[in-house]
Amino acid sequence: QVQLVESGGGLVQAGGSLRLSCTASGSSFNSYSVAWLRQAPEKEREFVAAISRSGGNPIYAVSVNGRFTMSRDNAKNTVYLQMNSLKPEDTAVYYCAAIRNRYISADQRYNYWGRGTQVTVSS
Repeated sequence: QVQLVESGGGLVQAGGSLRLSCTASGSSFNSYSVAWLRQAPEKEREFVAAISRSGGNPIYAVSVNGRFTMSRDNAKNTVYLQMNSLKPEDTAVYYCAAIRNRYISADQRYNYWGRGTQVTVSS
């Protein structure tokens, strides 16, 4: 059982940057794989990035690869998503999700979810 809280969303101009944070309650955070997913209005939820328990070799959706970087600090029970070169099509609610699993993939299903943080990119 873990609770997740996202923060760091906001309004930014195209080409700008934001850093999202996802902080987990409780202990044993290093036993969870974590992902970021997003959902724009009237669109399906889509995978953004995922990271393993150790933080090595995160994976990314093609649409964000090269612009976004995911990392984690297990001592702080926190996962980050650094978003650079933002585009209007990145506008969405961003969710943090986790599963107590050592493996990561773009189609992984998750047991635990945060409530999301809004990211809006203006043109």
